[in-house]
Amino acid sequence: MFIPKSIGGRALAAAFLLGTALTPLQAHAEKTKLSLGAASADVGKLDPHFATSTSDRTLVAWIFSSLVRFAPGTTDPSKIEPDLAKSWEASADKLVWTFKLRPGVKWQKGNGEVTADDVVYSLTKSADPKRSAFAGDYAAIEKVEALDPLTVRITLKQQIPSLLGILTNYSGGFIVPKAAVEKLGADFSRNPVGSGPFALSRIEPGQAAHFVAHEDYFRGAPKIKEVAYRFLNSNSARDLAFAAGEVDAATGLAERQWLARTQATKGAVVDIFDPAELTLLHIDASKKPFDDIRVRQAVAHAINRNQISQFRGDAFTRAAGSVIPSNNLGYLAGSGMLPHDPQRAKALLAEAGYPNGLKIKMITSQMPSYETMAQLQQAQLQDVGITLELQPVEHATWHQMIRKDLNAMTTYGAARFPVADIYLTQFFHSKSAIGQPSAVTNFSHCTVADKEIEAARTETDSAKQLEFWKEAQRKIIAQVCAVPLTETAQVWVRRAGLDWGYELKGSMSLGPLLTELTHFKD
Repeated sequence: MFIPKSIGGRALAAAFLLGTALTPLQAHAEKTKLSLGAASADVGKLDPHFATSTSDRTLVAWIFSSLVRFAPGTTDPSKIEPDLAKSWEASADKLVWTFKLRPGVKWQKGNGEVTADDVVYSLTKSADPKRSAFAGDYAAIEKVEALDPLTVRITLKQQIPSLLGILTNYSGGFIVPKAAVEKLGADFSRNPVGSGPFALSRIEPGQAAHFVAHEDYFRGAPKIKEVAYRFLNSNSARDLAFAAGEVDAATGLAERQWLARTQATKGAVVDIFDPAELTLLHIDASKKPFDDIRVRQAVAHAINRNQISQFRGDAFTRAAGSVIPSNNLGYLAGSGMLPHDPQRAKALLAEAGYPNGLKIKMITSQMPSYETMAQLQQAQLQDVGITLELQPVEHATWHQMIRKDLNAMTTYGAARFPVADIYLTQFFHSKSAIGQPSAVTNFSHCTVADKEIEAARTETDSAKQLEFWKEAQRKIIAQVCAVPLTETAQVWVRRAGLDWGYELKGSMSLGPLLTELTHFKD
């Protein structure tokens, strides 16, 4: 056996006396620090019940756990598995559910153990419009009770499409520590405490968010010990950082040229994964000139979704077919969308009193994917005489501004739990309209499908339920509450040596889920 010269006889003898074996010196120490480049300018809100931006959703999924979770790497509801709950059972009528919690699960930063009281507090908070952006998803819950420190009972007012779906590691399903939230108050959004594999250690505003491994994580201590989530909102800055080896993985760009360039880079692996975000152009009919349906129809006829899809790259983008994502239970293809027809658009504008066109201002996000989409729409609308004046702002600021009803048109991309009820409720039910106490993301103030959306929630006949969802889509499209644009998958690039710990086919957090198994290969 070859013994390096730096190891002398005494060291060799000591090794044998201690009962250990010598191995050749490692070429390099095991890498345990991970650096990621994000298409974001800063952290928004890390209270998971208010985390609505893509970047924030990605981060809270590392910090927090939930009663159940999507198996890492999937968005398949059939693969929902235990998380904080080790088992559960439901009554025959599916109205009463009982969950048994894992014992001994520890909160980060010495905040004790997860109990049933924390679960009761969390789900009650998720259902409160003043304390959650996802309250509408929990409207069917009548009460949540702690039967003992490790047993939770959830009672529903009526059956819903998927109780487990709203209890997953997504949106309002994350469990937070009651004591820490009450102690920190509003500061919890910047100083979160969870039970997930990674804990936030500090935020450098505009620079990076830093995380450390939660060594007491109930699935085992993470192999990665430190994570730097760098804010690199510029496409070129992220590409340069990746090429220079400054980051190990980064948010990709859903564009054909970027994909070709990146795939040609030695040692680069491109992950394209679900859920595809459905991007819609929401039109507020309460604001002029869109109170005239002919103007809304003109916008719909001006949009060429196939052109947008081809420009972005068909490896990860496809033309949208309805006002809910195509992977949703209840999706209706051929729902009556108006075809691309510039001449018809011009005629409708003239009929509505705008023969010379019109000008519209729209606040837009500087996030690259949003920026590109807005510019494509701008060019297409210009072809029919509609001048779209873009007012770009930082992404987190944009999220705040569009929730103040400042836009007559809002382009918004989103993925939700893949059952039609959630998407329809959040974007097209009147109670979710911006300005309402229970507001979510109904930017168009659409009200035409309330009856169908509500009826589908309690319908026990699956065929009838599907028809309610389909009729809701027909009505929303007929009134041009929104113009479907594209569905675009998530895109990240990583070094070949970085192993997520699972095959990344899907992630409801819209970014790679870091787990205790994420590591660098030798």
